[in-house]
Amino acid sequence: MKKICVVTGSRADYGLLYWTLKGIQDSKILDLQLCATGMHLSSEHGLTYKEIEKDGFIIDKKIEILLSSDTDVALAKSIGLGILGFTEALSNLRPDLLLVLGDRYETYSAVVVAMALGIPIAHCHGGESTFGLIDEAIRHSITKMSHLHFVSTESYLQRVEQLGEEPSRIWNVGALGIENIYKLPLYDKKTLEKEIDFNLGDKSMLVTYHPVTLQDQDQGDHLNELFKALDAFPEFKIVFTGSNSDKLGRFIWDRINDYASKDCKRMRCFTSLGQLKYLTLLKHVNVVVGNSSSGILEAPSLKTPSVDIGERQAGRLRAESVLFAENESKSITDKIRKAISEEFQSIVGIVKNPYEGIEPSKKIVEIIEKTKLDNIKMKVFYGMVSK
Repeated sequence: MKKICVVTGSRADYGLLYWTLKGIQDSKILDLQLCATGMHLSSEHGLTYKEIEKDGFIIDKKIEILLSSDTDVALAKSIGLGILGFTEALSNLRPDLLLVLGDRYETYSAVVVAMALGIPIAHCHGGESTFGLIDEAIRHSITKMSHLHFVSTESYLQRVEQLGEEPSRIWNVGALGIENIYKLPLYDKKTLEKEIDFNLGDKSMLVTYHPVTLQDQDQGDHLNELFKALDAFPEFKIVFTGSNSDKLGRFIWDRINDYASKDCKRMRCFTSLGQLKYLTLLKHVNVVVGNSSSGILEAPSLKTPSVDIGERQAGRLRAESVLFAENESKSITDKIRKAISEEFQSIVGIVKNPYEGIEPSKKIVEIIEKTKLDNIKMKVFYGMVSK
């Protein structure tokens, strides 16, 4: 049996990894180990590790790393705590392979430790680009420490190859989150409204706004611009979902809750909805607004238009149904109006999502099953001319 340790630090990456976790769990030659960390263990973010256990997974290690602060110093200390926690966890578990997704600092801590312990690493969603975040540097760092790469598009495959990784170790499997759209039994609108205890009405929007960690400007001003734009659509019901535990994440979420509390019949805030309710909501709203990756990755497959605000997701490939808005109320308002127009809705219905793949989790599990892990730690810089 190959011991495969998977790390999850938030409701978001767990939702993306769910079917891969199931595939490893059901495999006859793979043994699943699971580490939960970050927001999963925070009451402020909904203690979402309980959802993992409810889904039938055993969490082998819980690694506490979050501090009661959203400053850059707290984030740096959390990385250090992560390294200490994962050192103990991985030295006890001693997996044959560490499987991680994305670009979060929690993931970075785990990968640094695995590298030091000589544990091979498989990385999902490498090669992508988000210019406004420290995640950009973290993602590419993880790529260079990893030995197997599962990317979401052909262009991202080329970028991982450009970073010097061997083509034989890179696979384009598509975006993992899209698999949930086709495998989860999404609710109809009435059932969803009952589940979240909120009436969406005839017009509704989903808003998710996260910190932009490389931006020096006052993000409070950016929130004011967003709120001013939302005020221009009083006929719309609005659902807000929680911000990440990044620098200023708590500040942003507090401001959003204060804004929504002014009209509870029209607006509702949810710290965590889980994948089923979140994707169902993404399907039934008229437009998605904010700076979450779900507006770029999943929304096009659900035929829902998106308004992506600011620099957080700058650099990502995007479908024609995704509109870009500056951090300015007029720009946001104009793009929302365009997104909900009949003309644009006709485009959304036929748009092609560049992140679509066919059962990416099945491909990942099959590749891991077939790959010999004995000698994959030795890497060469592909494309480099040796003298």
